[in-house]
Amino acid sequence: MTLKRLIKKKILFVCTGNTCRSVMAAALAQRALAGMSLEGMQVEIASSGLAAMPGDSASPGAVTVMRQKGIDLSDHRAALLTRRDVEDADLVLTMTSGHQEALCRLIPSCTGKIHTLARYAGAVGDVSDPFGQSDHIYRQVAAALEELVASALQRFGDECSGIKRL
Repeated sequence: MTLKRLIKKKILFVCTGNTCRSVMAAALAQRALAGMSLEGMQVEIASSGLAAMPGDSASPGAVTVMRQKGIDLSDHRAALLTRRDVEDADLVLTMTSGHQEALCRLIPSCTGKIHTLARYAGAVGDVSDPFGQSDHIYRQVAAALEELVASALQRFGDECSGIKRL
């Protein structure tokens, strides 16, 4: 009997406060991973914020909208992004180009693994911040995140498997 070595990877989602976009993206990624076949690979998902207040709960809108999708964010606590978080990640996906630029300036040695979620997923633009807005806006952002995350995970899985995308 041969034992396959498990490859461990880490994806980090980053936004401003780690109470809306990045936590929703991370939760959606975790759920999507459960349905993906990543032979021999274990993927850890994390989220943090550039200006997070450590310990803050997920925003009420994020909790409500994700609950409607069958995901519980009630235990989430915001985490302030650290240099080590970025260094330890294999892929860092930011919600905006501003987040990406800030991280690349702060940690230039990690520039190659820092991308906006949209661009990495093959789309354009930024993921808008729903903080303080209606549940309708949160639902729109969550729907956009769901599509972007699925595409990003597929690309990541392909890249880790050596599959080239056109």
